[in-house]
Amino acid sequence: MERMTMALIRNRLGLLVLGVLVTFVLYLLLPAIQHERFTSSVDIPKPRAMEEEAKKGPGVGNVTIMTGTVLQDPSVFFREAVLAQKDGAPSPERLSVIFLHGQSFTSKTWEELGTLALLCESGYRAVAVDLPGYGDSPPSSAVETASGRVSFLQQIFKELSLQKPVLISSSMSGRYSLPFLLSSGEQLKGFVPIAPVGTKEFTSQQYQQVKIPTLIIYGERDTGLGTQSLQSLQQIPKSKVVMLPQAGHACYLDKPQEFHKALLDFLNELK
Repeated sequence: MERMTMALIRNRLGLLVLGVLVTFVLYLLLPAIQHERFTSSVDIPKPRAMEEEAKKGPGVGNVTIMTGTVLQDPSVFFREAVLAQKDGAPSPERLSVIFLHGQSFTSKTWEELGTLALLCESGYRAVAVDLPGYGDSPPSSAVETASGRVSFLQQIFKELSLQKPVLISSSMSGRYSLPFLLSSGEQLKGFVPIAPVGTKEFTSQQYQQVKIPTLIIYGERDTGLGTQSLQSLQQIPKSKVVMLPQAGHACYLDKPQEFHKALLDFLNELK
């Protein structure tokens, strides 16, 4: 009986030690597993600049995020992806893309998603701004009216030297982008609305007068602003629609790979 008891104790101790070892190994591997899961879920294509640097070696730049304020209005904060030219060669003229954000987000959202760097590495100038009252931009009474918001964007374009940029506008920022589109659309190269607010405030005739190419993006699960804004925006003559499957209102966060692909395909058509 004593021998059986001792054998049982030894077996239990062995199992306990084995369990501790397995737990320790899993603890060591957990960060790598989490990183792999995160990378797989985002699944952003490998940046072009990184591929070229691997092929060509020294002399090819890398992307950094430059932050600052607009000179004429220091309250306006922006982020811009910059491709450093290590050989000192000047950058060729690039199509500019400016990102506005939704109510729960800021310009940093587009940086953290990898959108600014990805576009920069793909040959575009990518800029995101904090709208007044969000992020690092304090509130401003100048944007309380539609005409004030149009003037705000015109000032941003001028100060940042954005010549006929593509305007990306999600959710709340429709208060800025839609009045601008319908009053000064000729200053844009293209327009990408992502379930913007305020689409019902304008008429079918106004939308039909928009001349620039427009890419309408919304999430399949966004049965509120997504489908509501689609009804108005699809009246724009040169518009096309991309619905991101199984994505909600902030569809670019739910499906970043699909969002980036749709955006890059649209921008390539505008070149």
